[in-house]
Amino acid sequence: MPIATSPLKLSIAIAATVLTVGGAARAQATPDTENGRYALSPAGDGFLRLDTRTGAVSTCTSSRAGWACYLVPDERAALDAEIGRLQADNDRLKTELAARGPAVSGKTDEALPKSDQLKKAEPKTAESERKIEIPLPSDRDMDRMMSFLERAWRRLIEMANRVQRDVNGGKI
Repeated sequence: MPIATSPLKLSIAIAATVLTVGGAARAQATPDTENGRYALSPAGDGFLRLDTRTGAVSTCTSSRAGWACYLVPDERAALDAEIGRLQADNDRLKTELAARGPAVSGKTDEALPKSDQLKKAEPKTAESERKIEIPLPSDRDMDRMMSFLERAWRRLIEMANRVQRDVNGGKI
């Protein structure tokens, strides 16, 4: 069986050999990705490894003994634990509430009591007695208020004039 020596077939064979050897060398130079389960990204002296199944992130570094990956502390795990605790607490409270008796929902057929025991009884008075009357100020009170406002306004104008004289150096 003769070996095909055409230049095209020879270059394909060489490329396949280089890729195979180069791929093996690269596989030894980086951590194992375990059939696509892990996604690697260069970071500092090593790699960040993302587990695509669990979402866990690890930092991988090379040492004399080989590659070692250490799990990055994840706040998500703490949040998941807290969510689990709260869900269990919620279930426990729902069970306790169900054990106390049926909940009231919708309309009831029973009539409500005629008197509310928490509400204090209001004294019965005539409608005319309930009206609140606010007395208007007298003319004397209005005169006193107007004179007060006039004095305050004059003082304000005098202060403004003094400030303007001080700023202009005594000239208006």
